[in-house]
Amino acid sequence: MNKPQSNLENHTRHKPQYKICVSGGAEGSHAIKAYPLARKVGEAVAKNGHVLITGATRGVPYEAAKAAKKVGGSNIGFSPAGTEIEHSKKYRLPLSPQIFDHIIYTEAGYTGRNLLMVRSSDATIMIDGRMGTLNEFTAAYEEDEIIGVLEGSGGTSDLVRTIIETSGKGLRKVIFDTDPSRLVERIIDRVKKGKRHS
Repeated sequence: MNKPQSNLENHTRHKPQYKICVSGGAEGSHAIKAYPLARKVGEAVAKNGHVLITGATRGVPYEAAKAAKKVGGSNIGFSPAGTEIEHSKKYRLPLSPQIFDHIIYTEAGYTGRNLLMVRSSDATIMIDGRMGTLNEFTAAYEEDEIIGVLEGSGGTSDLVRTIIETSGKGLRKVIFDTDPSRLVERIIDRVKKGKRHS
């Protein structure tokens, strides 16, 4: 007898699957405050039938990944390490096979990992964050990728408008919103439009 398909499986069979990256603070008091927002983003990505990409790290990205998995979504982590041992011992990052369906060991350090991660995604969503999250934002921005910024989430996310204005390079494909679920919907719509015209 065939196993009945879940609602999420039925939902994704007839829709294209996009890879949505969540970037955010791995540590700090701001990151902890942003956890509920991260969970809403992860859940919304999964419920829309898309794959969540993170840096296979702790904090905000991990909370998004946990929430995505809880509702039956898929997670791919991009590690700065070259091996599983280096990932857990040198970088002290979680392996969590119950959360991550795959971990890609980039062997590129944090900066190289960040570029590979955002370039492998259809869009990046920035929540809270410190210097590493800002690096992920600037990598995506310079590559003219679609970026969602969750305003009001704290950290470097709340500085992005000022950074863009100061840089004088224009808004490009950056979308701002204060509501996590609405931001995910707007990002997915923008990705769809981009795929239609490519």
